[in-house]
Formats: sequence, C-alpha cells, structure tokens
Amino acid sequence: MAILVVDDSPDQHLLLRAILSKAGHSDLLAAESAHAAFDQLDLEGSAAPTQIELILMDVMMPGLDGVTACRTIKEKDHLRDLPIIMITAANDLSHLKEAFAAGAMDYISKPVNGVELLARVSSALTLKREMDRRKSREEELRRSNHELQRALKEVKTLRGLIPICASCKKIRNDGGFWQQLEEYLGEHSEAEFSHGLCQPCIKKLYPGVYQD
Repeated sequence: MAILVVDDSPDQHLLLRAILSKAGHSDLLAAESAHAAFDQLDLEGSAAPTQIELILMDVMMPGLDGVTACRTIKEKDHLRDLPIIMITAANDLSHLKEAFAAGAMDYISKPVNGVELLARVSSALTLKREMDRRKSREEELRRSNHELQRALKEVKTLRGLIPICASCKKIRNDGGFWQQLEEYLGEHSEAEFSHGLCQPCIKKLYPGVYQD
C-alpha cells in the first residue's frame, strides 16, 4: 500500500522519501501538483485506488493549494475515508483551521522532523486500516443479513383457516381437492415426515399383537 506525497518541491520529495523509505515505507508515489494527485486518485471514478492509503499534502502549492485540494478530494464519496496529512511551513499555520474543516486528519510542520513524521504517518495508517477492517466487517454483515432475509422470504409458512375433514383428516386445498395431511403439509412447508403407528392404532389394527 502506497503513500502519495503531493508537493511542488523536488527537495521536499527527496527528504520525505528518504525518511519514509528508511522506516520501511518503500511504496511511495509522488505528485508535483494537486491536479497531478487528482489523476492518480481517479477523482471522477467510483472506487478509491486500492494502492493508496495515505496522502501527505503540502499546503502552499502553485495553481491549486493543498487546502482546496483536500476539500476537493473529501467531497468525493469514494475518497472520503482516505486520510490526508497536511505539511505546512510556520507561516502557513493560519491555514490549518481551514485544512481541518476541509477534512484533513493531521498536520506536520516544516522543516520536517523525521520522528514526528513517522509517528503521525504510523498513527494515520493504523486508523485507516482499522476503518477498512470495520467497513469490511460491516459489509460482510450486510451481505449475511441480506442472505438471511432472502432465505426467510423463501420459507413456506402456513397461516389462516385450513379446512380439514373431521373423519379422515384430509385437507381441502386451494383447488377444492382433498389431500392427505402429509401431502398438503409437504407442499406448504419445509417439513419432512417419517411414518409409524401410534399405540391406539396398533391396538385397533392389530388386536392380537398389541399387548396391554
């Protein structure tokens, strides 16, 4: 999973890449502008890019600034959960309130401190992965619930008044024909039958066999 670094400064790219690579974050992507980042994020698509799980975004960039870019990304449903950490110089701190309002998760001040960078990146990635696991569990529960509801709709249930003969115990079906009880129940439920004889019937049918 990749970290996308969005910054117009080549030196800043080199610095961040060196710090992150040394810490084991080898899958790094670079964009020199907000619009270049949009292309990698497939802004007009319908699914978040699976290879990107964190964005490091410079606040001050020519053309489209980082705060506006952050807001644009967060307005897209498929990118809303993608964490964005803003990178800001000391004289850009006034933009942080706007950045958080736009959906940024955190910020790092320039000049970048390696320990601080790695701590904030680790925290953001941990939270993102936990959110992904939660979303996966929720989606699995939704699928299971859908399957359960579908199965319940297929279960046959007997309701209402059922006409039954008081003598032979046959049931009159919807077509007006008389059916054996087990045949009718087999058509209108999921029940299965095993046949046998109760003691009163054995005594009645086989009086010489049944012992009191």
